[in-house]
Amino acid sequence: MSADDDVQLVTFKVAGQDFAFNIFQVERILRYEAPAPLPKAPDFLEGVLRYHGGAVPLVDLRKRLGAPAPHREETRTVILEWEGGRLGVVVDAVTEVLQVAASEVTAPPNIVKGLAAEYITGIVVKDGRTVIALNTARLLNSKEKVAIDGVIKETAKS
Repeated sequence: MSADDDVQLVTFKVAGQDFAFNIFQVERILRYEAPAPLPKAPDFLEGVLRYHGGAVPLVDLRKRLGAPAPHREETRTVILEWEGGRLGVVVDAVTEVLQVAASEVTAPPNIVKGLAAEYITGIVVKDGRTVIALNTARLLNSKEKVAIDGVIKETAKS
């Protein structure tokens, strides 16, 4: 990818902050529907959503990022292509598809360290707002992925 390439980002809000996923990772945006709960699931894993004949784990990004998570009319579920499967992500509202030059996506500043830095692929400052592009592959750590797999397999058996 050259610096002149355009990047399309699906932007959304969580607790008033603008975030984005690369449009290539977004399969679909749905109105929020309560998922089937999963026993023994981590707090941010809301449950599984029936989608195209399968069960998609649903992560509440607001809880994942430590934000309050009331459900509103604008609450959406973003279905992501994720590690060969799908992952549903609950956000406060999907706002737009933003087209930016690849050169406008900058690395997170050095002050962003640790856990937060893992989630972030880049930052775009445009029209006075800061949009944080998230790395979908890193939304869950390996322990959490294993836990989710286990919970889903357990649920599939019962």
